Amino acid sequence: MTTPRAFAAPRLRRLAARAGPSPGGASHRTHEVCDLCAQPIPPDHRHLLEAGSGDIACGCPACALLFDRADAEGARYRLVPDTRRRLDGRVIDDATWAGLGIPVGLAFFTRPSGSDAVHAAYPSPLGLMRSVVAPESWASAEAACPALAAMTPDVEALLVNRVHSEPRHWLVPLDDCYRLAALVRAHWKGLGGGDEVWQQVDGFFQALTPGPAARGAGHTGPASGEGPAHDTQEASWASP
Repeated sequence: MTTPRAFAAPRLRRLAARAGPSPGGASHRTHEVCDLCAQPIPPDHRHLLEAGSGDIACGCPACALLFDRADAEGARYRLVPDTRRRLDGRVIDDATWAGLGIPVGLAFFTRPSGSDAVHAAYPSPLGLMRSVVAPESWASAEAACPALAAMTPDVEALLVNRVHSEPRHWLVPLDDCYRLAALVRAHWKGLGGGDEVWQQVDGFFQALTPGPAARGAGHTGPASGEGPAHDTQEASWASP
């Protein structure tokens, strides 16, 4: 069963608003500070997942370093990874995808620490719809792509786009998924979302590149130069 979790947190509502241009056409900029110690932070700062609430916090280098340890898993915060990996080939075929029980073509999957369960989520205009994947269905996905078994619990996700083109599969930091969810929230129109939101989603995936994930504020367009640009400026975040 899928259940929605709305964009109720003010921090994520601000992020969703930043996913599009301001009424005057200018991008939004704010002064960023660490959510743990309130020190100023650079645009390329790291993020931390608060274990209890699922909120994403912005961290200064010193605070991020505190949780960049293998023994920090039981701590209140988990450091979000800063690398992306594109999984080439047909990682999840149509039959396996149907078994995962996701009724749309855009979703991400995470594995909670201390659990064998895999959680699925997909963006909607109301927030993220969430469900738990059947173990046998996820086993089929791992059999097709063994790299999925090595996902970092809580903070790394399999992000899948099967909307309009050849399916694209990425292992990404969790904050990339939240950024995409805010983008969908900001641009969705009507029952089907409208052309603009899917152009924005295409641009988001075209702008993803393997390796270190860019955290800087600014206007980021598709890597190929095609399609609309989208704003990936920083904000304080919460789980959608």
